[in-house]
Amino acid sequence: MAIPKPRWVSHLPFLGTMGLAVAVISLLFYALLWKAGNILELPDLRIGFYNLCLWNDSLGHLQCPQPPELAALGVSWAGLALARLGVYGALVLTLFVPMPLLLARCKGEVGEWQLAVGFVAASSVLLASGMGLFLTSMWRWLQMDLLGPGFLALCSAQVLLLLLLTAMVAFPQWARKDEPGGELLVLSCSRH
Repeated sequence: MAIPKPRWVSHLPFLGTMGLAVAVISLLFYALLWKAGNILELPDLRIGFYNLCLWNDSLGHLQCPQPPELAALGVSWAGLALARLGVYGALVLTLFVPMPLLLARCKGEVGEWQLAVGFVAASSVLLASGMGLFLTSMWRWLQMDLLGPGFLALCSAQVLLLLLLTAMVAFPQWARKDEPGGELLVLSCSRH
């Protein structure tokens, strides 16, 4: 005789998906807002999406060149601007993922789930392209062994975005009324 599963077990894929979305948002907030987009922070060198600061011995502190001076150092200002657009655009799009997930679960419709999948896919592409543009723009100043926690957070967010996208495509979890417990979830969402 088979042992019946508890009702909450059917909600685990959805909760896992929502947990991954929250983890990605947290990592992106940490790297891009808390760390201000700096992926390398040393006493004599700071590199981020908004700055390239080098130590100036004559002044005795970090000096951050402005866009015209960056071109003289071999850094593409347009590449940095596009990189910023990519990574910060990924953060903005990722912020919109939880709402369609909840709506898809509560209303039981596929359209909201597809919208959430689209947001995750676009976020993943934007983050990967932004990081790639940034690394190619700053390649001469970066040493991979010195990259800080902001870079690790962005790489982790990219991996989790790909995992989230894979999970959402492989296991679509919108509530259907013909599923066992589906009508219970739809009713509980509509009451509040």
